Amino acid sequence: MNIARELTNMERASIRKLVISECANYDKEYGCLVLEDACYMLGKRWTGSYCKYFRNAILSLATALETALMCDAETRRCTFCGKPFMQAGNWAYCSTKCKKIALRKQKRDHMRKKRAECGK
Repeated sequence: MNIARELTNMERASIRKLVISECANYDKEYGCLVLEDACYMLGKRWTGSYCKYFRNAILSLATALETALMCDAETRRCTFCGKPFMQAGNWAYCSTKCKKIALRKQKRDHMRKKRAECGK
């Protein structure tokens, strides 16, 4: 079960950006058209309940934010790009693309070190 926690500043900024740019129920002048009041997603500080429309239609547009807010399992940060992803075994990377790039960088650094040792 997901334990309520305080949202980070980046998560709050991402939520605000998504609501303002993508929400069909939000109007800058009137706020939330469904509630006929200010959108409570803009002032959200803790995880927990979310606007149903936001959760079902908008949150899927930002997969990193969706993973951070909605997953019940533990999340990890990719060791290469830093994006959060759902923990699966002992994976260190969020995608095969990050894994390939990191492995290539690791091999390159290893060969540079090996060549430098041979030149001494």
